[in-house]
Amino acid sequence: MIEPLKGFPANIVAFACRGHVTKSDYETVLIPTVEKAVLQHEKLRVYYEIGPDFTGIDAGAVWDDMKIGIQHWRRWERVAIVTDVAWIKNTVWVFGFLIPAEMKVFSTDEAAQARRWITSA
Repeated sequence: MIEPLKGFPANIVAFACRGHVTKSDYETVLIPTVEKAVLQHEKLRVYYEIGPDFTGIDAGAVWDDMKIGIQHWRRWERVAIVTDVAWIKNTVWVFGFLIPAEMKVFSTDEAAQARRWITSA
């Protein structure tokens, strides 16, 4: 499941990912939140927290993630990913250069540092 996180500036879309992420999670939570933010801000930042109880992601959700990323290709300014899930860290390390944004991966115990980084000028 994906849930929006509160307490971030309006130019930052922030989400927590727990359990199993589905295509429906993207269609009902993530995509509408991003689309609303894109209408209000030229550049966006993303804070994405993937909890230790994360169990996987549907192929349809991966596809939607790629689509939303490509659709707003030049709008991404910074991306902070907070996780201890090894395969996600490795995927970001391998493919992160494809996203035209400053991107950092933080461990779960560095969540406060990630929040400071994503909100800093």
